[in-house]
Amino acid sequence: MSRCTSGQVKHADVSDGGASIGVFDSGVGGLTVVRRIMERLPAEEIVYLGDTARVPYGTKSPHTVIRYARACAAALLERGIKLLVVACNTASSHALDALRAELDVPVIGVVEPGARRAAAATRNGRIGVIGTAGTVASGTYADVIHAVAPEVKVFSKACPLFVPLAEEGWIDGPVPRETARTYLAGLGKCDIDTLVLGCTHYPLLAGVIADAMGQAVSLVDSAAATAEVVEQTLAGLGRLRDGASRTHHRYLVSDDPGSFVRVGARFLGCAIDDVEWVDF
Repeated sequence: MSRCTSGQVKHADVSDGGASIGVFDSGVGGLTVVRRIMERLPAEEIVYLGDTARVPYGTKSPHTVIRYARACAAALLERGIKLLVVACNTASSHALDALRAELDVPVIGVVEPGARRAAAATRNGRIGVIGTAGTVASGTYADVIHAVAPEVKVFSKACPLFVPLAEEGWIDGPVPRETARTYLAGLGKCDIDTLVLGCTHYPLLAGVIADAMGQAVSLVDSAAATAEVVEQTLAGLGRLRDGASRTHHRYLVSDDPGSFVRVGARFLGCAIDDVEWVDF
């Protein structure tokens, strides 16, 4: 593993389709977004930053989250990116406007794509949102849904134990199934037909969540919706990478990379190499 230190920010030449897509999260959860981008855009190179020394963001104040998000963006801009994905629901809720105002590359969060897809998918106008306590308390998903579909009713539930279950690899069996049933029992009585997975860890538990909600409820994966917006944005700007090019993905962490490599492989679905340590 090599070490690198953030210094002066160098903005990418955003006219270069060969530049990388930058993605950051407070930890490993954002790798589910990376996985979806890889599946949808296999020719694109990705540089991912997990701010593992300062995880979780959900317990921090909005001011602190914005400060952390700026540092992550600066570290990725140093490495020459053409687009930034904020693969953290908390940072998407609090820091997106600041980053868009300050950066000269497109900035995409995970909240708006997931919320818009849910608003388009619902048939009965009743949507559930699950996420961390911080994401649910922010009300950002409900705000975006109501902005595009004011008549829709939104029911939210914080499911904090889903995060450690996903990181421990407990994605099936009696413990995650009972946890899902306990958390989601109330939403099951709200007659929702669409449920947003409003945390990047939750796709790993999609099986037990779907079982708890029943076949009548469709799950919306914000990571998949975000990957679609990334493709649309780059295509609209004429900056998609040549499909014939070789790809090489890079990973940055702000704490010891050992745990990130081990746990992150479950989120990414493949082994992780080329990990650098970033000293903020």
